[in-house]
Amino acid sequence: MVTWKPDPSFYPSPRMAMKAAPETLAYVVAFDPTRAVPDELAVVDVDPKSASYGQIVTSVAMPNVGDELHHFGWNACSSCLCPNAPHPHAERRYLVVPGLRSSRIHIIDTKPDGRKPSIVKVIEPGEVAERAGYSRPHTIHCGPEGIYVAALGNAEGKGPGGVFLMDHETFDVRGQWEMDRGPQQLSYDVWWHLGHDTLVTSEWGTPDTFENGLIPEVLLGAKYGRRLHFWDLHKRKHLQTIDFGDKYQLVFELRPAHDPTKAYGFVNCVLSLEDLSSSIWVWHRDGEKWAVTKVIDIPAEPADPEQLPPMLKGFKAVPPLVTDIDLSMDDRFLYVACWGTGDLHQYDVSDPFKPKLTGKVRIGGIISRASHPGAKNGALNGGPQMVEISRDGRRVYFTNSLYGAIDEQFYPDGLSGWMVKLDAGEEGGIAFDEKFFVEWPKSHRPHQVRLEGGDCSSDSYCYP
Repeated sequence: MVTWKPDPSFYPSPRMAMKAAPETLAYVVAFDPTRAVPDELAVVDVDPKSASYGQIVTSVAMPNVGDELHHFGWNACSSCLCPNAPHPHAERRYLVVPGLRSSRIHIIDTKPDGRKPSIVKVIEPGEVAERAGYSRPHTIHCGPEGIYVAALGNAEGKGPGGVFLMDHETFDVRGQWEMDRGPQQLSYDVWWHLGHDTLVTSEWGTPDTFENGLIPEVLLGAKYGRRLHFWDLHKRKHLQTIDFGDKYQLVFELRPAHDPTKAYGFVNCVLSLEDLSSSIWVWHRDGEKWAVTKVIDIPAEPADPEQLPPMLKGFKAVPPLVTDIDLSMDDRFLYVACWGTGDLHQYDVSDPFKPKLTGKVRIGGIISRASHPGAKNGALNGGPQMVEISRDGRRVYFTNSLYGAIDEQFYPDGLSGWMVKLDAGEEGGIAFDEKFFVEWPKSHRPHQVRLEGGDCSSDSYCYP
């Protein structure tokens, strides 16, 4: 008699996931900003006991050029154990890797050897457009019944953007998720509160407003995303919009509490048009509705215009440009990446409405160009961007590239890629691992990181 067992990397609760064995590999997507050679998925050794610790051990080249690999995710995760749509015998095996510019989706098998992944399927943009009516796939999240993909454009690359589903075993594109989108037009990130039957989406812009860089007139005209949308997860219907106001632009990364009994989450706003600050907000229940509360303001730093890129000279300041956030598995520490100033902040958010700064490091930055103990070059560019946290919360990884065309706007002398790791104290505090500095090959720039067996932004849970 054959006995089926759930994937050992699936955990019913975040508490149990925190007890998982440490990761030994990190998967990192990297793109060629010149679109001359194929983008790659790199495998980085993150096992301190290994002779190749802190090195790229192999990479998988995509079959085409110009994909601009950006965000990616697993085909299946701990949400497969949820009681409303259980798939306990699915396997966390495949990485779903879309090209944000090309709309092409690559399925990459990480078994039998995690150090030697291989492409097993490529879904062409025509299939995505025909079956789902969308293009520019951005965010990948494994849900209880399939793979959710947030796309930034419709089939023609205009609005509305939205969400579509893929089968987590065959990788067939099932189709558009929304039954009734209401007023929603712009798209960016997608996540949910499984225990509260709620899906949340955020906003950036249509592809024609960012693919060649941020457009100053659109930004200053407050035409980029500034809203959160709340949906009935099972009826697939729009319920509520929260508008942050026309001084706030680029409401981006959604990080709901991992504990499914908690109905709140964090989202970052990249820029205030009033003073170039960035901010962190909490969405939460307010009676029968959802509400948002601003809990962190990070101010811009005054700067000599001669040292600033053309886009910022008139402002005489460096904006923090908070472009990513991540929440530890125990919902205690929020990590905030300030791509403009070069800071990575750690906040204790045990009380989500009263964050306390508990750690800070600086690396890169538009003006500071802060270095790293393991770097050969004394001045680094780029800054903390995509952040990923180990399941036990003790290791934090991040890379330094945002998006090809936007990199050039804020770092016009070019951006040399790197990846670093921080060690985090159990009660707070962060410090660089001096032995971990991955200098990226000049042909590519690294973006998102995924950790072997799951991480703090890959899985969702149905039990506390």
